[in-house]
Amino acid sequence: MKAKKILLVEDNQSDIILTKRALDKSRIYNELIVVEDGAEALDYLFCKGEYSDRDPDDLPSIILLDLKLPKVDGLSVLKTIRSESSTRRLPVIVMTSSKEDQDIASSYDLGANSYIRKPVDFNKFAEAVNYLGLYWLLLNEAPPKVK
Repeated sequence: MKAKKILLVEDNQSDIILTKRALDKSRIYNELIVVEDGAEALDYLFCKGEYSDRDPDDLPSIILLDLKLPKVDGLSVLKTIRSESSTRRLPVIVMTSSKEDQDIASSYDLGANSYIRKPVDFNKFAEAVNYLGLYWLLLNEAPPKVK
């Protein structure tokens, strides 16, 4: 059984560090792949650009997606993920600081599995990451890959 990977799509260095610390605190030691903009996320998922040598069958088990990203915004990334047969079933958790009702509605309309507002308090954030890891990496039964 392959180790489950987490793809973190986040442009804020402080939030990247915070997420890594929260994963460590929760003892979630899965491989974390970090990409810092929406275009890089799509390149990673679809094996383009600097990721052209990546095995297209080696997809992350979960995607943690920020909405406010450079180059390609998070909602566009989500839309593309859901439009492609190879990635449409990947769990995508929107983790953002946005409190806008429209962002929440759009995320779910485009197929997000969950929407989480990033807490400012580290302990609350670490707790949220712990629950995410427990559910999505241990309890959730992943769908079969699309052929």
